Formats: sequence, C-alpha cells, structure tokens
Amino acid sequence: MGSKEIRSPEESAPERSVLDYIQRKKLGIHFAESDERRFPKAIGGEYYVAGGTTPVNIRGRPIEDLSKTGGWIAAFFIFGNEMAERMAYFGLSVNMITFMFYMMHRPFASSANAVNNFLGISQASSVLGGFLADAYLGRYWTIAIFTTIYLLGLTGLTLCATMRVFIPNQSDCDQLSILVGACEPAKPWQMLYLYVVLYITAFGAAGIRPCVSSFGADQFDEKSGDYKAHLDRFFNFFYLSVTIGAIAAFTMVVYIQMKHGWGSAFGSLAVAMGISNAVFFIGTPLYRHRLPGGSPLTRVAQVLVAAFRKRNVPFSSSDFVGLYEVPGNRSAIKGSGKIDHTDDFRCLDKAALQLKEDGTDPSPWRLCTVTQVEEVKILLKLLPIPACTIMLSVVLTEYLTLSVQQAYTMNTHMGHLKLPVTCMPVFPGLAIFLILALYYSTFAPLSRRITGHPQGASQLQRVGLGLAVSILSVAWAGAFERYRRNYAIKNGYEALFLTHMPNLSAYWLLIQYCLIGIAEVFAIVGLLEFLYQEAPDAMRSVGSAYAAVAGGLGCFVATILNSIINSITGNEDEGRPSWLSQNINTGRFDYLYWLLAILSTINFCVFLYFAKRYKYRVRKVLEMEVPNGSTTFSSFENK
Repeated sequence: MGSKEIRSPEESAPERSVLDYIQRKKLGIHFAESDERRFPKAIGGEYYVAGGTTPVNIRGRPIEDLSKTGGWIAAFFIFGNEMAERMAYFGLSVNMITFMFYMMHRPFASSANAVNNFLGISQASSVLGGFLADAYLGRYWTIAIFTTIYLLGLTGLTLCATMRVFIPNQSDCDQLSILVGACEPAKPWQMLYLYVVLYITAFGAAGIRPCVSSFGADQFDEKSGDYKAHLDRFFNFFYLSVTIGAIAAFTMVVYIQMKHGWGSAFGSLAVAMGISNAVFFIGTPLYRHRLPGGSPLTRVAQVLVAAFRKRNVPFSSSDFVGLYEVPGNRSAIKGSGKIDHTDDFRCLDKAALQLKEDGTDPSPWRLCTVTQVEEVKILLKLLPIPACTIMLSVVLTEYLTLSVQQAYTMNTHMGHLKLPVTCMPVFPGLAIFLILALYYSTFAPLSRRITGHPQGASQLQRVGLGLAVSILSVAWAGAFERYRRNYAIKNGYEALFLTHMPNLSAYWLLIQYCLIGIAEVFAIVGLLEFLYQEAPDAMRSVGSAYAAVAGGLGCFVATILNSIINSITGNEDEGRPSWLSQNINTGRFDYLYWLLAILSTINFCVFLYFAKRYKYRVRKVLEMEVPNGSTTFSSFENK
C-alpha cells in the first residue's frame, strides 16, 4: 500500500515538496519491512498484502488441514450455546418480574427496576468477557468458563423457587392481598440470596455474550473467496438462534411455569443450559481458535501515554526517524495482522513517532507500533455506531414491561385459545424469525436491485433501517395506547386496570411488536457483523462487547428515564398520578411512547451524521497462488 503523507501546514509549496519526499522515505520504513510484503501494484496503484490471522487448534498450534475444522458444522455447535443462553436470558426477563411480585411480594415498580438492572448489568459488563477473551483466555475458554458460571446461577434460582425457605410465607395471600401489598414481605436474607444468584447468572451471561458471535465467525476462512457471503449468512443464522431461544422462553417456559410452577420453569432453563454446554464441548475438536493478543487495555493505555509524552514533538523534527513498526509481515501483537496507517486522530500518531533518542529497544510506554496506534483509532471510530443503538435498547426494555401491562387490560383470546399475557413478547420473536427466513429470498434480491450492493445493503444501511423502523413502532404504540386509554375511560374501566376489556383485542399490539422485531433484526444483526469485521483482529471480542454494552446502557437509561418521569409527572399530595402509574388507565403511557419517538428521531439523525462520515476498513486477504509462482491478492471493503 502507498504510504500516507504527514504534512506540516506551515511549510511553503517548494519546502513542502521536499519535505513530502523526506516524509515518504521515513514513512516507507513501515511498508518496507521485508521483501515478502512488497508485491506488484494492483487496483488503484496500492500494494496488497496478506492480512488476517492464522487459525490454531485448542493447543495453540497451527491447524494442518483446515478442511477438517471450522465451517458450518462447527458453527452449529456454537449456535446451540447461544440459543440456550438467550432462552435463559429472556426466560428470566419475562418471568422474574412476576416472580418477585407474586412470590417475593415486591412492588411491581421495584420488581421491574430490579430486573432492568439485572438485564443492564448482564449486558454492560460484557466488556469484561470480551477483555478476558482477547487478552488471556481466548474465546473458547472464556465461553467454557462463563457458561458454567451461568449454569450455577440458574441452578441457584431453581433452588430459590423450589425450596420454601427461600421465599416468604404464602398462606393467606390471595390476589387482592398481593395487589394492596398486604402479604408478608421477603426477609432481607431471602432477597439477598435471590440477588446473589441472579447476578451470578448475569455475570455468566456477560462472559458468553461478546464471545459467541465472534467465535462462530472465527470458524470461516478469511482467505476464502466466498468469505463475505458466509459471514453475512452466519450472522443472520446466529440471530435466528437468538430468536428461537427467545420464542422458547416466551412460550414453553411460560407454559411450564403456569402448569408446573416456578421451580420447574427455572429448572427447565438450567437443564437447557446444561445440554447446550455438553453440545458445545462435544464440538471442541472441530473448532478453529485465534490466539489471544495480550491485554487490549494495556495496549490502549500505552498508546495514550506514549502520545502524551511526545505531544510537543513536531512531525517535521530533525530527530524524526519514521513511524515505528516491527520488521516482517507479522504484527508484534499476537493474533493480529498488521494494520496500515490512516490519517484519522493524527494526535495519536505521536505514539508511533520514532525518534533517534528512542534507541533500538524502546519502551512500549514511549514508542508504539503503527498497528497498535491504529487499533486505538479503530476503537474510537467504532464508538458512535453502537452508541446510537442505545435508544433502540431503551425502546425494547420499555416494551418488555409496558406492553405486558397494556395486554393485561385487553382480550387475549385467539378463537377458543386464551394466550397468557406473559407470552405476548413472543410476537417480536416470530416477526424476526419470519424476516430472517425470507431475507435471502425476498429482501436481499429486492434491495440488491435498488442499491447494487452484493448483500442487498451495507452493514450501516441495515442498522439505519432498523433504527428508522423502531421510530414507526414506538409512534404507533403511542397512538394505539391513546386509543386504548380513551376506550377504557369511556366504557367504565378506568379503575379496573386488571380487568380484561372483552371487546378490545390485545392483538392490536402485534403491529408495534412486529415493527420492533423488524427493527431489531436489521439493526442488531447489521451491528454485530459491522463490529466483527471492523474491529482489530486481536480485539474482536471487545468489539462485539460494544453491542452488548449498548444494550445494557439502554436498560439503565430506561430505568433512569422511568424514575425521572415518575418524579416529575406524579404528585401524591395533589392526587396527580404519574405517566407510569400502576393503574395504566389513569397513567399516560402514550406520552412516554411519544417521548421515546422524539428521542429515537433525534438519535436517528445523529446516527446518519456518523454513518455518513464513517469509512469502512479495507482488508487485504491473500487469495491464491497461481502455477507460475506469482501470488494474486484481493481487497474488499467491510460493507
């Protein structure tokens, strides 16, 4: 690849011309490390080099025959683990509020906030799992350890729901007593035990979530000509496994709870996780692994410290030797290919500024390689995209609680079948399942004709489409909630907020459910693929953790937003209910939905700004060797 120029704006044109030549010679050091890295010029007059990393077996040794490992067979063993994890996650999210309310006798608002915090912590702490995987353990061992922790947490929850000692006395505690808060409350130690096992489960999920999608994607060969097509299909199938787990949680687990009790419901989640763990370990001989590259946080800190130390050194300094990079075609970072220099965040280039005084064996806290600096640049450039999906997570979190409360006031009969209210969140999952099933036969060919893109739409276009559809979903939710509330007041149900209105079907909620399902499949699948391909080779788990952290922050934002709304809009002394009153018919859920629509629209505009400015990485991958001994290379953008 042609080297980049670093210019000093103070120089005149003739001086700049001479300086440019000198700078090119200095920067050329980075690209002339060995004869193996130089090849004839290709498209655009740039050099193309072999990139990526070499897959290894579980012992860290190169795999002799790649055809016997990886691929779709290995990926399907990994899908099972994610399916069970999502089944447990959604099973707890939809049932734990009800368990706390009916069995632990906690107020509904308190139960909802506790579960939101659990969901938020389990996602936001995913960066820990990503860090351990990229730094020390590798993705396989991180999944193996944390999936076992997850199983221990689910087992503890099963004991909590099964053994009477862990729950308060249920005698003389009927429906009315629960509603008015007259039942015996849970003892402090009982709540402590529940929170401990619940957060052990969250800790287990935090280690699995950032690694599973990256580990599955690692099973495909970057040097393969159809790598992009395989990767695109993988992330769609991966999210399909997530959806199947969610559907199972919203149907089978709810059914087991209604027929056999809480212990059986939580026990079914533990059994499913145990089976998925066994399946995951059975597939061990088939997996391809990537070597952990050492602590990414240390490398980031080294770049920041080195750049700060040389902040006052100009690029035109007479002591300037060049931008530092190790010789040869391999990076100094284990598990990472070299990354070419870019002009973004030029202040960070000071960390790679090699001076004569640095000597032959410089400290990494004073001089970093170009690849190490580019890793930090990439992490910074990626941040705005997942940050713009936080608002989508806020909407999804609100739907989990608000739409269930709406459904309690409506008729949930489907012919002669009465669908439990807690099963209502299954419909976004069904919408996602349908979209993914039709994606390659309907959406991809249609959008390919419109955009000309090989996959129908780029990763950022899919994320943007998802965010746009989420605005439609929450706007419809506000309009329908206004109609539902007015209907309840008009027909005398204002005080009867737990009474079903027989002439108003809960299936009107399907419109907002299906729209949010469509939004989720485009935004989240596109985001996961985007983060995997754009993240540095040795930081892909951390990159995938960005998506989970955004989801966790969305849960916390939803909790904070609810608290602010309750404190601002409600006044018990004046008898004014808040927007989020427990009596949904006196509250104003419609106002909250419209507020979310406004915030989502602002967020979408911010996303468009950053997406338009973002430049995809160009990855260079060795394709093949031709009979005459020469080597051909291909280049593709991660779109």
